[in-house]
Amino acid sequence: MLVFLLLSHLSLSGAVQSGIFGGGEAKPHSRPYMASLQIGRSHSCGGVLIREDFVLTAAHCLNPSVRLDSVVLGAHNIGKKEKSQQRIGISEFIPHPNYPKKKLSDDDPRAFHHDIMLLKLQTKAKLKKKKVEVLQLPDKVGEKIPAGVQCEVAGWGRRCFGKPAESVLYEAKVKLEQPAKCENKWEEYYDQAQMTCSVSDGKEGFCQGDSGGPLICGKGKAKILYGLTAYNEEPCDTTDKPEVYMKVPHYLPWIKNVLSANDALQTKT
Repeated sequence: MLVFLLLSHLSLSGAVQSGIFGGGEAKPHSRPYMASLQIGRSHSCGGVLIREDFVLTAAHCLNPSVRLDSVVLGAHNIGKKEKSQQRIGISEFIPHPNYPKKKLSDDDPRAFHHDIMLLKLQTKAKLKKKKVEVLQLPDKVGEKIPAGVQCEVAGWGRRCFGKPAESVLYEAKVKLEQPAKCENKWEEYYDQAQMTCSVSDGKEGFCQGDSGGPLICGKGKAKILYGLTAYNEEPCDTTDKPEVYMKVPHYLPWIKNVLSANDALQTKT
């Protein structure tokens, strides 16, 4: 079973970065909450700005050999120096406490559980309408969206496995899969409480290197940040197994506790 986490094993050149397949180029700055997590000015992972000073992403983006060093906000083309871009350093990495503290083999299901992390920024982002904006967290803890609902994923990078990387933001439409089917296909790698998944039709979805990007579900004002890109099976456009995301509503208590603890500490200092 060729399961893999979606973190590229990057050189500093970023030559193997990758992302959305199918779909199309996003309208510039139509997703002002998107964050590009970088190593030496090369894209490594996606993320979501959930507060002026915090980005939400996948825990496995914290690679012990080549650490993330900055977050770029307000970008459409990360290969250019756009006036809208803000590059901010990372002051703290806060993976979920139940995420493995030591790197485990991809054959170990524990490597895929609780794959969520908060990044505290060194300075607050300067919010600017339609350029850099916060994406609100879901209102309800444990909120469930039924199978069949159409959602959206977005990210920078390759259009399919093995092809050259792109530098502009792409987006794709995916449809949520039946939880039982996800669990049947992925077995012990999948946990219905903390994960959700989308139908693997081989037409649109995410690819290696797009970890931590958002899964946005619903319509109009009812759209919510429902998941974070986590893992799938190689090649990216396989129809054998559903694509998997960490379920953000499940982790709301932990996220809010981290933010509250940070605020309390700032008040004391």
